[in-house]
Amino acid sequence: MKYKVLLTVSLLTWGIVSSLMAQSGKVYDNLSLKSEILGGERKYALYLPPDYETSERSYPVLYLLHGAGDDQTGWVQFGEVLHIADEAIKSGQATPMIIVMPDANTGVRGYFNQIDGNWNYEDFFFQELIPHVEKEYRTKGEKRYRAVSGLSMGGGGTFMYALHHPELFSSAAPLSAYIGPLSLEQMKQRMDTKNFSDEQLTSYFENHNALSLIEKIPDDKKNSVRWYIDCGDDDFLYEGNSLVHIAMRKKEIPHEFRIRNGSHSWSYWRQSLPTVLEFVSQAFHQY
Repeated sequence: MKYKVLLTVSLLTWGIVSSLMAQSGKVYDNLSLKSEILGGERKYALYLPPDYETSERSYPVLYLLHGAGDDQTGWVQFGEVLHIADEAIKSGQATPMIIVMPDANTGVRGYFNQIDGNWNYEDFFFQELIPHVEKEYRTKGEKRYRAVSGLSMGGGGTFMYALHHPELFSSAAPLSAYIGPLSLEQMKQRMDTKNFSDEQLTSYFENHNALSLIEKIPDDKKNSVRWYIDCGDDDFLYEGNSLVHIAMRKKEIPHEFRIRNGSHSWSYWRQSLPTVLEFVSQAFHQY
């Protein structure tokens, strides 16, 4: 009898532990794929939701971009993506999703194609990374189930990717975003321009500045992407984010714009992430 009681208690304990373990997602922060476009291995981190290994369903995907100076581990190490995503899913605030965090800090820093064509990260992202993710993991491949977000430099990547490819993303949530140089002259001051014509420079500027791209959105595409824009009141990038908000209001582009107390810091972005997960989940759920 004593043995049966102990066995029963052990089984119950094992069941409770297993249940608790099943409630946690998993993060892998050193995955990689071979890139022909960038000529080498490219790293990325991945969050898989708690029920990924026990289900056969497919999941929506959020591409979550880091800022300058970090790499694919930024959102894992400093952003606490595992804990925050698990809690948001457990509470029902967010739907289970896969979160992909690519490295844009190796080789050349940034998410865009370079003006000289020698480093085409944006081509890598769309032509190699997204197809790789959708091949290797159980993802829903339609626009409705794909979203993009990021902070600072990654917020700029979020703006550019969703504005360049509105057919691919249902939602975009730039946080404390660098929206690009605010003028052509400002861009020229920050880069070596001697090998490029004024026409090339103007074209590159207009294609990598959120304000220019917003101005070009046709009326029938204003609702193509759901926007959530968030920036702290003490953030040094407040001007660009405020100008984007004003431009979208004038253009009558629906968007959410939040100014909260805070600066350009991880404590601010950790507070932003649960709301981002909730916002993109609304589109995943067909709001």
